[in-house]
Amino acid sequence: MDAAPALPAGAPPAGASPLFAGAAPFATHRLAVGDGHVLHVEECGRADGIAVVFLHGGPGSGCSPRQRRLFDPARFRAVLFEQRGAGRSTPSGGLRANTTAHLVADIERIRAALAIERWIVFGGSWGSLLALEYACAHPDRVAGLVLRGIFLASAAELRAYVGRIPPQAPGLRESLEREARIRLPRMRSPQAEDDLLAAWCRCTLAGRPATQRAAARHWLDHERALMGEPPLPGPPDARELAKARIQAHYLAHGCFTDAARLLAACAALRHLPAAIVHGADDPVCPPATARALHRALPEADYVEIPGAGHAGLAPEMAAACITALDRVATRAHPGHAAGHTALHAAQRAR
Repeated sequence: MDAAPALPAGAPPAGASPLFAGAAPFATHRLAVGDGHVLHVEECGRADGIAVVFLHGGPGSGCSPRQRRLFDPARFRAVLFEQRGAGRSTPSGGLRANTTAHLVADIERIRAALAIERWIVFGGSWGSLLALEYACAHPDRVAGLVLRGIFLASAAELRAYVGRIPPQAPGLRESLEREARIRLPRMRSPQAEDDLLAAWCRCTLAGRPATQRAAARHWLDHERALMGEPPLPGPPDARELAKARIQAHYLAHGCFTDAARLLAACAALRHLPAAIVHGADDPVCPPATARALHRALPEADYVEIPGAGHAGLAPEMAAACITALDRVATRAHPGHAAGHTALHAAQRAR
């Protein structure tokens, strides 16, 4: 197990937040990708920088301004976008033509629309699975991989997620089971994790708005409890409802993927510069999944952070991801990296 290495040149000093200073995107786009979906896409940093695309989690979580701060604006051309139905992409919560294969095709459309030859692909949580799917489909367009909080959507992962009710949320499982019995009276008692997951998904996707709101709130509170966050202060808003609907849609279909197939396909990616970053105490995505991925990608840098959980912007996790991206970029673009290291030195000397 490796300790997180030192931060790259240009990063904030030790003791400060590891994130770079916030800045607005230098370009934003509305990209129609077919099937009625229009994606929100933004570019941050420098237009001539090393291209990197950021794949958010969820599915359906969308992006936040703080995620832009993972990318050194003096070095990278960071592309962030919100996946079908998520965040500012429209239609909000849209499930039609919304599968993993559609999202992979969207990433490639964005790359072509922005005239980027190859880019580093950076994905966290659900985004790590999507990054691997994209890399396996378009390996010639990938310069490197940074994967954080690994999720492969195996049946074992989903059962563990549903069954892991944290102590700070007593009674949450019981309330979910009760909701399933009330809203879905013809469904057999949802005692097993597989049944409970099916109940959550069916309640969240059911036709009656009251059913959807109640099930979505239970689901989101479960997620927040695992992340160590308090329950929602009130009913879920439109963006939170859209996120819950998209997650239920994907989980009901096994995320439209197969973990064993995906791990086997990683054999074709071993030539790429890659890094895997995972929290040793991650309660959402078990570290065993990250270790399995490392066995499939043994050449990748592997950093498992003691005491760290799942949150990608927690200081220790953000610092490790920034460092991992720096290393991957240096290996993928050694000449470009050298030039920007000199630029950082010159800026600090002023």
